[in-house]
Amino acid sequence: MAGKIQAQLWDVALDQYGYVTSRDARALDINVVELGKLAHRGQLEKVGHGVYRFPRYPVTQLDPYMLATLWAGGHGVLSHETILDLYELGDVNPAKIHMTIPRGHRLRRRGGELYVIHSADLDADQIGWFEGIPAVTPSTAIEQTIHVTPSHLARQAVHKAHDRGLIDTEARDRFLHQLEAAT
Repeated sequence: MAGKIQAQLWDVALDQYGYVTSRDARALDINVVELGKLAHRGQLEKVGHGVYRFPRYPVTQLDPYMLATLWAGGHGVLSHETILDLYELGDVNPAKIHMTIPRGHRLRRRGGELYVIHSADLDADQIGWFEGIPAVTPSTAIEQTIHVTPSHLARQAVHKAHDRGLIDTEARDRFLHQLEAAT
């Protein structure tokens, strides 16, 4: 039985950088107590509130970002300067991982000191994926940061995003106009 449970969780973990959550277990109709048992046997490591990781899964540089979205209970998406950084759209280097959660959703768990939480109701076309991790689109990240990031960095992000085909000419011109109007 334990082998079957572990195999089911492993299948989920393959799409989540080696992570599984108590929410994933419930979705598979697995009692969350089983996660604790697997952790006790060394098959899983507890890495956060309701979040576990298979230690045999290779560690990557993107692990902290997947962990952040799972820590938010499936409600958070990477956003703001974090997306500008991941897409290498400028010289931004955020000290914390930025996430956006829906307005009215409250996070009541420990571990949030590593994150900057923004609240906004995002439309479906504002959300995508970065290497399999829920994230806002580059256009949305620019929109979120254009008035809070230094203007030279915002301008750099706009031009790089356009040059790489991540935003169209209309969006580029709109963002540049916003920057000009603000100065």
